[in-house]
Amino acid sequence: MTQSKYGDVSVESKDFITEVEIHRPPHNFFDVQLIRDIAEAFTALDEDPACRAIVLCAEGKSFCAGANFANRNATGAEPGSASAQNPLYFEAVRLFNAKKPVIAAVQGAAIGGGLGLAVMADFRVASPEARFAANFVKIGFHPGFGLTLTLPRLIGEQKAALMFYTGRRITGQEAADWGLADVLVESERLRPAARELAAEIAENAPLAVVSTRTTMRIGLAEAVKARTNIEHREQSRLMTTEDHREGIKAVAERRPGRFVGK
Repeated sequence: MTQSKYGDVSVESKDFITEVEIHRPPHNFFDVQLIRDIAEAFTALDEDPACRAIVLCAEGKSFCAGANFANRNATGAEPGSASAQNPLYFEAVRLFNAKKPVIAAVQGAAIGGGLGLAVMADFRVASPEARFAANFVKIGFHPGFGLTLTLPRLIGEQKAALMFYTGRRITGQEAADWGLADVLVESERLRPAARELAAEIAENAPLAVVSTRTTMRIGLAEAVKARTNIEHREQSRLMTTEDHREGIKAVAERRPGRFVGK
């Protein structure tokens, strides 16, 4: 067994399976640094022959409940910025460029950018308590993390539009029915089930797996980069609106937003 640490992300490898675990409990809110830590771990694992499959998991109640908007730098977006560069999405594209298969073990909330992180993975193992939401419109914001590309690719345009336009939360069972989750298991079986899927991948010829995955995902990282440039532009524009400020306040006060379209 080998272990290492990248900031708030731990890495543990055994029997060709590597657990990459986020340690920001209970809700594992992300910022640029957390996504950079995961990207650094993935980059190192690309060159590690002891890793044939990755289980991406998180300590605490949530898988990743999105960005903590109390941290001004969490999303990398700058109000009113015309720049197409966003440090958060630079790191996100690195995740999509990684070589090894990724299984996300989703035990609770995967919200906003946290949903984007889960969708980045090749497969998702979820518990009935899992909740998936693209809740950006609830806070007067635009979807990010490449979700406007990756979510329709996974579940279809109609279901993705339903999630985007309503901001509704999808249960673990609904996620399994829609194809958003590939495996649904009780919470106590979540990590073992994710490792079992990883082991089923890892028992195969590793060069062939990586080669096949590269072909299956050809052009994906480049497409995510192009899409996140657009998402960043729209996020920066919407950050200047009254509706975004009201949305953040409404979420903090646990009430519906009173939006005015300004």
